[in-house]
Amino acid sequence: MSHVALVIPGLDRMGGAERQVMLLARGLRRRGWRVSVVALSGAGGEAARDLEAAGVVFQSLAMCKGLADPRGWVRFHEWLRRERPDVIHAHLPHAAWLARWSRLGATVPAVIDSLHSSFTGTIGRRLGYRVSNWLPDHVTAVSQAVAETHLQARMVSAEKLTVLPNGIDTEAWRPDARVRAAVRGELGLREEFLWFAAGRLEPVKDYPTLLEAMARVPAPSRLLIAGCGPLRDELTARAVGLGIGRRVRFLGFQAELRRWMQAADGFVLASRWEGLPMALLEAAACGLPIVATDVPGTREALEDGMTGRLATAGNPEDLAAAMTATMRDSSEERRAMGMRARVRVMEHFALEAVLDRWERLYRELLSALSSQ
Repeated sequence: MSHVALVIPGLDRMGGAERQVMLLARGLRRRGWRVSVVALSGAGGEAARDLEAAGVVFQSLAMCKGLADPRGWVRFHEWLRRERPDVIHAHLPHAAWLARWSRLGATVPAVIDSLHSSFTGTIGRRLGYRVSNWLPDHVTAVSQAVAETHLQARMVSAEKLTVLPNGIDTEAWRPDARVRAAVRGELGLREEFLWFAAGRLEPVKDYPTLLEAMARVPAPSRLLIAGCGPLRDELTARAVGLGIGRRVRFLGFQAELRRWMQAADGFVLASRWEGLPMALLEAAACGLPIVATDVPGTREALEDGMTGRLATAGNPEDLAAAMTATMRDSSEERRAMGMRARVRVMEHFALEAVLDRWERLYRELLSALSSQ
């Protein structure tokens, strides 16, 4: 049984990359792979328990100072020598650098890392990728936009790069009228239009623009925001200052986003940049019409005018106009738009098809390396 180790900075805070790792781990285990998830830090919480229940081994390196903690490097090398994975598949920069440089001290047949954001980061991050580009056997990007920005920054070489998108379990993420009625009842909603947004409360998601747009959107409408982060108090105060404090509710971290999406009338995303937003794909799979900013990555997931509407990033007037237009569509038009969004996800981002591609890539790499 081949052994793949998925390496991630941590699972205590769940974002798009973390949710994708969870799906890959459970899916590959279901298909007969031996799977381990290695976190650089944290205990993993409920995510670690879910993995272990699915037969996936969870291991934390308990690194206290990020990559500067030498004890984590020692633990990882010991783990590699003991468990001898066939493939190390790293996600996000710190995990990628750990996986890359660790192969100098431990034998690992194949090393892959995945790029999840079109943002190339600081000069330090760019240099980190450039100087270690010779170490991985392959690099994947979740979208063409992510691939292009990293190629332009000379952080990856074209001959090693493949675009391999995020996958969505479209059987799990789907419309559900009973859940919709139950959750809206809990919220005390009747005919109000309910917008839903999800993502960490940090500058990249540009919630200030979303709140300013919401202040321009006609009532009755409500906005639920799922996510935690350092901007929580600032955003709450801004909503009050804009006079929409009673129309906006901050849900905090939500381990289960699906029920909120199934209750909503539309999904909105105001990001300044994206890789391939998992929350947008999940919302589309739930049959929601979507309004999102016109940024790389998002453009590949949303067909403007067909599965949703695109608005100029950082422009609250444009975002509000797109939201208002969606609200003014008839319920039949919104339902048709949402169903087109779901079909698009099923055709391009279905989890089983994505797992097929991962298995094929792993086996091709292992075959090529064994013949050398």
